[in-house]
Amino acid sequence: MTAPILSRVDGGVAHLTLNRPHARNAITVELASALHDALLDAAERARVIVVRGAGGHFCAGGDFDEVARLRAQGPEAMRPLFETFVGACELIAELPVPVVAAVEGYAMAGGFELIQSVDVAVVREDAVLADNHANLGMIPGGGGSQRLPRLVGPQRALGHILLGERISGAVAAQWGLVHSAAPAERFESTVDGVVANLLAKDPAALTRIKHLVRAGLRGPLTDGLAMETDEIIAHLGEERAGPGLARHGGRNGT
Repeated sequence: MTAPILSRVDGGVAHLTLNRPHARNAITVELASALHDALLDAAERARVIVVRGAGGHFCAGGDFDEVARLRAQGPEAMRPLFETFVGACELIAELPVPVVAAVEGYAMAGGFELIQSVDVAVVREDAVLADNHANLGMIPGGGGSQRLPRLVGPQRALGHILLGERISGAVAAQWGLVHSAAPAERFESTVDGVVANLLAKDPAALTRIKHLVRAGLRGPLTDGLAMETDEIIAHLGEERAGPGLARHGGRNGT
């Protein structure tokens, strides 16, 4: 059988590809579990992780056949599908390296939720994104009801999830849901530029920045500010940290 996740590491970059193109990379328990394991492995072998889909689409969401098969076994039989996928998405926040999504084609339901989980998302302007669960008589099961309001605000999130309307990659960028959108002819070069930018940065600084943002969102602002102070002191205490301070004589460092 074909592996549900293809993985390769090249020049410090791990490329993970959702590999069910015949189903627009729809999520099964096997794919979700393989994604979790591939992310863990990639974080140990690379400085940046790029996630994309095979066959011109990112991910169409949960696999209908898989859901129907599990549902026939009773409600609890479906739990591994959702918990495994949520676990893979949650893992992204805990990894010490940046995770980039390169999104083209369809990114629906679970695919849309995976985009919300990564650190940097770059989409083609003509990509089609949606939380379309409500259109199918379902509700989000991969974290969308919790992440989307935090990303775009409760009113826009509720409107989108309740109405189930599709948006383009260009609109997703306007919403602030993704980092950037690019036309088809510049999509790959834009992704490459983001990756090159990250590779040029100090890995320890990126790890700390990611941790600060992710952890800070889970608590009150005062705790986040105190955590930031502790982290910057610890970071600058490291011998190789902060090369910019030497260049600029210690000025403009905040």
